[in-house]
Amino acid sequence: MALSSDRLLRAFRSEPVDRTPVWFMRQAGRYLPEYRALRRDRDVLETCRHPEEVVELTLQPLRRMPLDGAIVFSDITVPLAAIGLPIRIEPGRGPVIDEPVRTRSDLERLRPLEPEQDEPYVVEAIRELAATLSVPLIGFAGAPFTLASYLVEGGPSRDHARTKALLFGDEATWARLMEALGSIVVAHLRAQVAAGARALQVFDSWAGALAPEDYERGVLPYMRRLFEAIADLGVPVVHFGVGTGELLASMRRAGGSVIGVDHRVPLDVAWERVGTDVAIQGNLDPAALLAPWEVVERRARDVLARAGGRDGHVFNLGHGVLPETPVEHLQRLVELVHRVSERTTA
Repeated sequence: MALSSDRLLRAFRSEPVDRTPVWFMRQAGRYLPEYRALRRDRDVLETCRHPEEVVELTLQPLRRMPLDGAIVFSDITVPLAAIGLPIRIEPGRGPVIDEPVRTRSDLERLRPLEPEQDEPYVVEAIRELAATLSVPLIGFAGAPFTLASYLVEGGPSRDHARTKALLFGDEATWARLMEALGSIVVAHLRAQVAAGARALQVFDSWAGALAPEDYERGVLPYMRRLFEAIADLGVPVVHFGVGTGELLASMRRAGGSVIGVDHRVPLDVAWERVGTDVAIQGNLDPAALLAPWEVVERRARDVLARAGGRDGHVFNLGHGVLPETPVEHLQRLVELVHRVSERTTA
């Protein structure tokens, strides 16, 4: 029978568990009053440079509910800021860079990341968390395409038009951009595992903006190299994207031991697309948690029913926890998932 401390890792590896593990993207976040009290209005990147605060923010949700994993409090732009790019996080908007990266000469600003020198606060926080936690710590990074979209657009975008134009129109510059970002991401991920992270998640949040053929040409080869470059670490890696229903088969071929699924594709349909021989994570709509509890319960039971009790399912949301989410709904959801999914043997 799986112990609570290793339930998540066993599920990530498609091994039998006593009950379905659950954690939430953005589980350390603004829905918690203690989070808001500590963070106040400071830039996320500034908070990330204080290991003691990162540790506290990471631990807060675990004091509220028996989650099966912790994800380090951070941001996907941390390694980009660490190499000196002028990035800031604007409240209500997201990452903003005043000097976009759009030409071959701009790429000279993307130097290699040296984690121990450039982002020692990340390493320090993870080392302390690894020594403190009784559940696995998940490290993470943004995928090259998603990071590129912020750098090229200069901030969040609805259509990612400039990014796609670069991919479509200047293949040489695009390749160099993806290779540079891939190297940065690999260094960032490897440093987190070396410091004590026991699993990883790669967020390709905006890959869903691409048509399948463009993903295959402009993203998949670089994602495959990324996953190959961390394969020797021996830890489970979740490959997640938003709006990627039509890309799931390609994402599976790109790599990752677990495929994260957003809420736009029913879990059983998504599993068919990626193959039932790989673990899957997801996929309750985060907005459901703003509805009455009866709605949350019905939809959560549907996700579990679609998983069918198969090995290799990790319950999560289809995206991050929304700030307006009632804490008690998340607490009740964790209890529900554990209770409903309990196996008599594992």
